[in-house]
Order: sequence, then structure tokens, then C-alpha cells
Amino acid sequence: MSDVKKIVLAYSGGLDTSVILRWLQERYRAEIVTFTADIGQGEELGPARDKAKLMGATEIFVEDLRETFVKDYVFPMFRANALYEGQYLLGTAIARPLIAKRQIEIAEQVGADAVAHGATGKGNDQVRFELAYYALKPDITVVAPWREWDLDSRTKLVEYAEKNQIPIPRDKRGEAPFSVDANLLHVSAEGKALEDPWQEPEEFVYSRTVAPEAAPDKPEYVEIEFLGGDPVAVDGKKLSPATLLTRLNELGGKHGIGRLDLVENRFVGMKSRGVYETPGGTILLAAHRGIESLTLDRGAAHLKDELMPRYAELIYNGFWFSPEREMLQAAIDASQAQVEGTVRLKLYKGSARVAGRKSRKSLYSLAHVTFEANKVYDQRDAAGFIKLNALRLRLAKALRK
Repeated sequence: MSDVKKIVLAYSGGLDTSVILRWLQERYRAEIVTFTADIGQGEELGPARDKAKLMGATEIFVEDLRETFVKDYVFPMFRANALYEGQYLLGTAIARPLIAKRQIEIAEQVGADAVAHGATGKGNDQVRFELAYYALKPDITVVAPWREWDLDSRTKLVEYAEKNQIPIPRDKRGEAPFSVDANLLHVSAEGKALEDPWQEPEEFVYSRTVAPEAAPDKPEYVEIEFLGGDPVAVDGKKLSPATLLTRLNELGGKHGIGRLDLVENRFVGMKSRGVYETPGGTILLAAHRGIESLTLDRGAAHLKDELMPRYAELIYNGFWFSPEREMLQAAIDASQAQVEGTVRLKLYKGSARVAGRKSRKSLYSLAHVTFEANKVYDQRDAAGFIKLNALRLRLAKALRK
């Protein structure tokens, strides 16, 4: 790769990507451009900029992408009610295509030959980043240091950092108890102290939610308004996408909502254990399903539920920019035209339960479902309906006799 002259590195400012920055400079003798995205990880990004400058990055990009992240990635995913393996709200997976897309745009802007990331060779993120890179710029050169170098342990990383005078955060010296990834949708923790799936996570693992047992003893109600399948207001106040999710995170965290301890199947073939906190997303999922129950036709709702596992798997595996994900998204978005109204939820000690819903587009008809006398539904019609549906069952039973 001697022809690589300039590399855009997805840079967090942590130990791994700081070591990668210096290693790339030594290995490729190339200019390194760093890109740091603020997607709501809850950390000041000024230190990352300063560190990149100190280490000789030729250009430094630090950008606030929170609104774009929620509006163009989180909300479209939530229109599908996406859950990977029935539980995981895909907080890490949905952030990768945005970072990769902006990285490619910067590479084109500065005339870079290659892009680089800090994902390991065992995880899903390497796949997610690189599938996005190639989908957006097929001829791009990708550098994945974890698949090339011999720094295969935390100890070796620290030794390399000390040798090269790279500042090391105090909590990263030696073996970290677990690794953390955070954005506006969730916080994930995995590895080290969490690798034994029999052991319950210690309370210090959680950073965004209180323990349900320690949550307020009094329930709290919240109302979420939807338009075109997306949330637009909380308790009657219109909010931008990122501000709205931030508010739901605050409410969910206060009431211990959104914790998940999951053993999942990675795309690369192994099982892994992850501990996730998605407080606002958990509330949002319950609310969206609540308003869909009122406004979405039965056939459309059931078809969406059939498509959802495939859609979620595409996102988990890194195929956000694939034709099939875009096809599914078009179908999902078409289903959301009438999904509007308000859902009231009851938040209490780890749970978010629908307590009420209303919509001017409601398909719910009290006249049809009431147990009182009515003139719109003749109950005698049900007899023929049942007999027609029972016909094949009766024939099969008679044949077996």
C-alpha cells in the first residue's frame, strides 16, 4: 500500500484510536486526517481535537451529528419497530453507517486515498464500517490495523503508547473491566468482567439508568405525539429529533427503563454477551407500537411484523446501504402515512406501559366492538365466516377417520 498518501481515520481520542493514529503514521508514512463525530456519546470532544493536533494529524474534523443521527437513522429504524433477535434495539449498529458515510465524504473532500477504523477483527463493527465504505465508494482503500498489527492485547497497546509518548487515560492503564460504546440512543458494555454470561452485571456497569429497585415509588406519565410514524412532541411540547430522544432518555433513566442483558449472535459467527441501556428507545418503541395499534391496518401491521426481523438483521449485519434495506424501508415508510396521534405511557420501576392512545386517524370503532346492542354488525354473519374457515379442518379430520 505504498501508494496510500492520505488516510481519514475514525477517531475517538481514546487509547485504541490514538495508538492507531501513530501506527498509521509509522506504517504508511501518510498524512492522517481525523474525524470525530458527536452522536450523543455524552463526552466533550474538545480533548479529542487537542489530542489529534498534538499527535500530528494534518487535518481534524469534529462534527455534531446528533440531529442527523436521530432524524435520518434512528427514527427510520423505529418506524419498523426493529429488534435484533427479539430484544436488541440496535444502538451501536445504527450509528456505524452515519459515521462511515461522513468519513467517505471527508475522504473525497480532502483527496484521501484510504479510510481507517479502530474496530477489532472479532467484532461486528469492522463489517459494518467496511460494508458502508464499499457501498458508498467502491474503489476506496480500507485500513484495519487490528487485522494487521501485532498489538494483540491491552498491555501491548499501553506499552506502545508509553514508548511513543501517547497520553493514556488513567482508567485505561492495564486491563479495563469492560469496554463501553455510547451514543444518543444507547450505551453498551461488553468484554472482560462481563464475559461470563452466568454472572449478573454489577451496578457500576450501568451509567444511563438507575436500578429499577431504586427508581421512584410513584409512577410518572408521559405523552408522546406522532406524525407520519415519527415522534414530534413530548407532553405537548414540539421538540427536534435529538432533543426529543434526549428528553425520553432522561425520563427512562430516572425510572430504570431500558436495561438489557443479552447473549447475541454476532455476524462473524460467535456468540457474545452485551449489557445495554436504551431508556428513551424503549419508551419510544412502546409508544410507536401503541399508536400503530390504533391507526395501522391489520394486514399492514402483520406484514410489518413479518418483515421486521429481516430488516433488523440487515442493520445489525451492516447492510444499511444495501438495496434490500432500502426496499424494505420504502415499504415501511409507506405504512406510516396514517400513523399519527398521541400515546400516554406509564413509567414505573423499569417498565413503560401504554396507558392511553388517541388519533384522528384511528381505525378503532366503538360502534363495532361494543358489547351493547348496535346496528352496524350482525353477529349472525359470524356463523358463515366460521364454517368456511372450518371447512378444511373438518375435511382433514374426516379423512383421518
